[in-house]
Amino acid sequence: MKAVLLAAGKGTRLKPLTDNIPKVMIPINGKPILEYHIEQLAETEVREVFINLHHLPKKIKAYFQDGRKWGLNIQYSYESEILGTAGAVKKLENKLGKEPFLVVYGDNFLDINYKDFVGCAQSNNGIGTVVVFNKEDVPGCGILDIGENNRVIRFKEKPAEDEIFSNWVSAGVFYFRKKIFKYIDPGFSDFGFDVLPRILDRKERLFAYKLNSEVLAVDRLELLTKLRKQKSNVRKFR
Repeated sequence: MKAVLLAAGKGTRLKPLTDNIPKVMIPINGKPILEYHIEQLAETEVREVFINLHHLPKKIKAYFQDGRKWGLNIQYSYESEILGTAGAVKKLENKLGKEPFLVVYGDNFLDINYKDFVGCAQSNNGIGTVVVFNKEDVPGCGILDIGENNRVIRFKEKPAEDEIFSNWVSAGVFYFRKKIFKYIDPGFSDFGFDVLPRILDRKERLFAYKLNSEVLAVDRLELLTKLRKQKSNVRKFR
C-alpha cells in the first residue's frame, strides 16, 4: 500500500520557529513530528511513502533520505508553488497507481492504529474513509455530519459559529480509492474546501472512522506547547 504525507506548509503561524525549520520537523520529545507518522505507517502494510515538499525541502530529505531506516521507500514531490492538500495528491496520480492509498496531514499529531483503520476502510463500499475525532471547539476545523453505518452526510470546512452542526472533526487522515482523482482539479486544490464537498454533492459514499483520542493540529504556538506538555500521549507512539 502507498501513502502520501503532506509536508509542504510554511508554518507561518509558528514563526520564528519555522524560519529555519519546516513545520513538520519541529521536535516533540526529541523527534520530528513527521517521524511519528513515518513510524506508524512503517508498522502497517504501507511500503511506499510520498512526501510533498516546498518550504526548506532539503532539511526533510536529509533527515529521512530514502526511508530505508524505517523499512520504507520514501520518494519526494517538490512543489515550486504550493498546490494545496488535494493538488499535491493529484500531482502524484500516476505514481499512486490503481490501488487505494492513504493521505496523511504531516502537521497533525494523533495516535492511530492504521491496521484497524485500513481494515475498516477496505470493508466500506465507497470512495473513501476519513478519520474523525470529537472536539468541543470546532471553528477553524473541518466538521462532519455522520449518519447510519458511519456514512458522512455533510462536511463543512472552517464553519462560522452559526454554521456548526457537529462536533466530529476531520483528523487529516484519509483512505481513498482511485476514483477520488475524478474530483480533484489540476493545480491548486484543497480537500476541505473543494474535494470533500464536491464528492458529497455528487452523492459519493464517504465514511468516517472514529478515534477515541484527541488530535492536535500543530499549527499554533499554544498547541505546540500543549503537545509538548502531554508526555503521556507522546509515549503512545513509541
